[in-house]
Amino acid sequence: MSLMELQDKSERVYRSTGIRRQTSAEIVSEARRSLRTLATQRPFTPQEKHRQLFEESSSRAHDGRPPSAFSLHARHFEAPDSRPGSGTRLSPLEHKPSLSVSLDEDGGVEEATLPKPPAERGNTRIGSGGSRARLLRAASINRLPPMTPNTKNMSLESRIGADQPGDREKLHCADVTEHETKSSSETDLHILIKHRIPQTDVSSERGSKPEVKLGHGDTGDDNMDESVFWNIKIFPVLQEFESFAQGDAMSDEIVGELCNACNGLYNALAERGMLGRQCKKRSAILRTLFRLIDVGSDRLNLTLAKLILALSVTGNNLLNICKLVFKISRNASNDTLFLNGCILDSLLSLLHCEDVWSKGEAVLYCVGSLKLLSGNAALSRLLLSKGFIGVLLQLSKRLMHGPSTSANVTSHKSEGEGQHIIAGHILVQVTAALRNIADQSESRPSFLSNKAFSTLCLILENHRSDIDICINVARIFSKLSTYTECCHALAETPRCCSLFLDLLGKYSRKQDLVVRLLFTLGNLTAKSTEARERVYEEEGGIDVLLDLFQVYQETPSPPEQFRAPEREDVLVKLIRLLANLAIHPTVGTALAANTLCVQLLLEVLECRCVQESEELVVNAVATINNLSFYQGMSSVVRAQHTHISQLLLKLLLSSSMDAVLEATCVFGNLSQIKDVRHFIMQHKVEQYVVTLLDSKTPDVCFSACGVLINLSADPDNRAMLRAEGTVQKLIDCLRDFGPQDWHLATVVCQTLWNCSLDGELQHAEELLEILWLYTDRGALQWPSDDGVRQVQEACWELLFLPVAERLRQRFHIEDTIGIIP
Repeated sequence: MSLMELQDKSERVYRSTGIRRQTSAEIVSEARRSLRTLATQRPFTPQEKHRQLFEESSSRAHDGRPPSAFSLHARHFEAPDSRPGSGTRLSPLEHKPSLSVSLDEDGGVEEATLPKPPAERGNTRIGSGGSRARLLRAASINRLPPMTPNTKNMSLESRIGADQPGDREKLHCADVTEHETKSSSETDLHILIKHRIPQTDVSSERGSKPEVKLGHGDTGDDNMDESVFWNIKIFPVLQEFESFAQGDAMSDEIVGELCNACNGLYNALAERGMLGRQCKKRSAILRTLFRLIDVGSDRLNLTLAKLILALSVTGNNLLNICKLVFKISRNASNDTLFLNGCILDSLLSLLHCEDVWSKGEAVLYCVGSLKLLSGNAALSRLLLSKGFIGVLLQLSKRLMHGPSTSANVTSHKSEGEGQHIIAGHILVQVTAALRNIADQSESRPSFLSNKAFSTLCLILENHRSDIDICINVARIFSKLSTYTECCHALAETPRCCSLFLDLLGKYSRKQDLVVRLLFTLGNLTAKSTEARERVYEEEGGIDVLLDLFQVYQETPSPPEQFRAPEREDVLVKLIRLLANLAIHPTVGTALAANTLCVQLLLEVLECRCVQESEELVVNAVATINNLSFYQGMSSVVRAQHTHISQLLLKLLLSSSMDAVLEATCVFGNLSQIKDVRHFIMQHKVEQYVVTLLDSKTPDVCFSACGVLINLSADPDNRAMLRAEGTVQKLIDCLRDFGPQDWHLATVVCQTLWNCSLDGELQHAEELLEILWLYTDRGALQWPSDDGVRQVQEACWELLFLPVAERLRQRFHIEDTIGIIP
């Protein structure tokens, strides 16, 4: 480990709260180790081409899962509260306009079904909706027919009071007569909006009421009677809505007016506390709103959905309105509608419901909509600001706890299975949404504060048989574990490593899951000693990893189950995990003594070409380097040093500098063995190692010095090394890198000491000048950053200074007695 790596690590450690600062002795001890963690790229996940509930790669059968595509019209919505109390449903007349009168929740006649006639140039217009709007479509049971103005001389109270069958029949007859004797003229819808059809209440014709525009008016009278409030504020809005005929072409301006009217209606009801199920004539409002869905405008439908959800619809209506929102969210061009509106708050409120089970499919489409929207970066940040992560995690906990006893749910086995299935569908959407949110760097504090990792592990444990959920959670972990604070939080989560290893064994051939779990475990073991211990101590854990190694190492027989890049990506992540595990002394010693582990690593070097599989080969060599650190009698690496040296020789001649660096590091460890030193000198490897000292990279010079220290320990090798200009190159390295990397400067001085053990010294004056300068603390410039300075001072004082002073004294003494000319 170079000093630069130590400095980077120091900065991360010192700037993290709650983590103890390392002592100087710990810094030096860590610097002396030649073991290194490996990094790699996060597995790539291509973005889905289509927005839908379940991805194309989903394991769920198409026939057994809720659909993403469906048709939805006004006729699909129900208004059971608006039917007559007797339960008798009247059949509409064929091709004849009729007056639809229904009862509200309290048994009264719904005023929303009695729209008033508009005024046109001072005269009453015949046919408020035009002749086309007057035709009742029998196929749509919820569509209200437009009103005719034949009751214009009746007061509103008189019209609403016509609740007896005879009165309704009279009104109907009058309507038919009016239709047969007068022709209706079409009025431009834009003009209709501008003039706000019911400019006044019927009583205003007698001068008793001021003019009231649709959706506006005086709202300051809190003592206004509810019926008066209805007549002034609500009824005119509904009457205007009823004037639009199904299928009429709507301009953007008219749609905008309708949206504004809906928002005005929402605000009016909110001011009076009549949202939810508080309004007595709620069913009349809903029937009218449902009818507008057939206008077919996504903008209008989203505005309607907000109002309908605020009226606390249930059952089939709730499901359909959630499906409507989902249908709109599938079109990415509609994302701006969700950004500009307030529908997100309504959807999030729905997810707060305690009894998820009674609204299961509606919740599914609600979360599905939010999942699709969270793929948009701007919407993702907006959802994050609204506590989206916390809402989803709480919903997940309710789903895992099962239905409450208060939720009138039978205990039948089939129904219980159905609840588990719908819970699984919802959790697929929840985990996919969290996966999208995890892309935002701002999401990390929220994941941490909501203790998301324990909840996600619980989801993984309870639904380990659902591969879609497992893959989504694995993607979340692979994203978040790249950050130090999240990595530590996940490592501290009980049984996370055990759970990952269990899934790796269960789904060993599910490449997209395996590669992400291995990547996450690699991140944990790179940063956490406890994680290395847990993986090793888990019963059968190392065996699971080596079994995976064999599965993905073997050449597949046709038809090929895994494509070559996919198999190689798994091997890269797996070998990296082994390298990080080997940093722990106990684990490293065990892996170095594991014949299968070492053999699989050597097979990579034997069968793979560094030009075609560079990262895989480099990771394999780096893992062998970590294992070669442990050279006990049980070490298989030590036992096979000759074969390993032959494989490394090929890598030294490759064009990959990373491969050259790792191979040199392995030689640095193995050259402690006399036979390996003989191999190096015999094959002229030392010449190549000496040329590496010319590198401008500290790590390369460091690894070269590791080999040269061991070679120069043999008296027979020193003269040959000096003849190749080793001393001058070492002095150049000391001058160039000393003040920036005291660990490298220490290794250079140790190599110079060995090269001069037989009394043959070269360039002594130049070396002494550098040593006098570098051993004077006051002459050195130190970094301003306290953390970096502490690392440099510790390495200078405890590593470099003792070796440099000893070397300086030796050269100085020999210089004074005249040995050096």
